[in-house]
Amino acid sequence: MSVKFGISPIAWSNDDMPELGGETSLETCLSEARKAGFSGVESGGKFPKNSKELIPILEKFKISLCSGWYGANLLKRSVKEEMENIRAQLDLFKNCKAPCIIFAEVTGSIQGNDKMPLSKRPQLNKDDWSNYCKKINEIGKRLEDEQMPLAYHHHMGTVIQSHEDTERLMQETNDSVKLTIDTGHMLFAGGDSLKIIKDFKEKIMHVHCKDMRKNVLEKSLKHDLSFRHAFLEGAFTVPGDGCIDYKPILNELKKNNYNGWLVVEAEQDPKKANPFKYAKIGYNYLRSKAKECGFLIIE
Repeated sequence: MSVKFGISPIAWSNDDMPELGGETSLETCLSEARKAGFSGVESGGKFPKNSKELIPILEKFKISLCSGWYGANLLKRSVKEEMENIRAQLDLFKNCKAPCIIFAEVTGSIQGNDKMPLSKRPQLNKDDWSNYCKKINEIGKRLEDEQMPLAYHHHMGTVIQSHEDTERLMQETNDSVKLTIDTGHMLFAGGDSLKIIKDFKEKIMHVHCKDMRKNVLEKSLKHDLSFRHAFLEGAFTVPGDGCIDYKPILNELKKNNYNGWLVVEAEQDPKKANPFKYAKIGYNYLRSKAKECGFLIIE
């Protein structure tokens, strides 16, 4: 089985907080990502929204589009409305031959509210769960029919945050609803990425390798910080600079014949954490561990 290495542009420019890296060009991001060793990049706010513009830029830097975030409001939209809303991004990803679309429910999300502690995040009741799973099953099937798999992203501050949320979603949805496992978000939520990977090996479609600084994680949990406050404090970092041991995770992925992207994602203040420097740390660490686990590495 083989893996490829991608990175999120969030280290260079933060779409939710434009003041973080707002002056950094897309060209700088792509150039530095490639120089650090990555062959793929996820989409971001500075990316052109049509393939005629985006493909030549990606080709110039010899880098692939390896997916990207889509924030859904399926809890308050119909399937028809959500499909209409996702259409432009779906077509872009299809044209760029991305492997999947990262789908996350953001209805009621508090991830961008710097004054809202994570303990106040929204949660689904019994009827919500039933209705939501029916609708996401249909969305998943429609995306599957268009050869663009839905890879659900559990995320802090949203209705699908915890280990239990993620487990339930995977259990109550059909085979067309896949999973983006995010090691940082799962640790922050008190969950176990390794167990999720073991229990839902057929559903793992995409992997976000987000690491955490243990001291900031503990402070964030102790003081019930908001998601935004936590990351501004420096909760997140790249693999090799945090507290997560990726060897067992990569060993399990290899055992399960995972064949896809390992994506470094760590939102940090670029003035405090130089994006190129940290990109190299993440790439070198992950590449070394993946090689130790016996993965064929596609550069």
